[in-house]
Amino acid sequence: QVQLVESGGGVVQAGGSLSLSCAVSGRTFSYYAMGWFRQAPEKEREFVAAIRWSGGSTDYADSVKGRFTISRDTAKNMLYLQMNSLKSEDTAVYYCAAVPLSNFMSVATMRLRGADYWGQGTQVTVSS
Repeated sequence: QVQLVESGGGVVQAGGSLSLSCAVSGRTFSYYAMGWFRQAPEKEREFVAAIRWSGGSTDYADSVKGRFTISRDTAKNMLYLQMNSLKSEDTAVYYCAAVPLSNFMSVATMRLRGADYWGQGTQVTVSS
């Protein structure tokens, strides 16, 4: 079983920065992709970013490219999302996520197929 626990959400002014963290545990993640999704009020959950746990290749939603950076620390089993130049439309509950990913699969798998495991979510509010 995979456990994902997010932290780091909060309130920030537009144009500011915020960093999210996710502690991952439960198994070996060599063949997994980890990532972030978000869900704004009355909207569907949407993909934000993903990273291949082994190798570190990344994938981003067009709406966050150039502003958000996903990273991981495999020694600490931690996943991060650095969010810069935040906009009011970034306001949402952010979820840490995981999906099995073989060497033959693209890191875009998470964006295309979603995730199998989810954290409980952390609120990010960007005030204008």
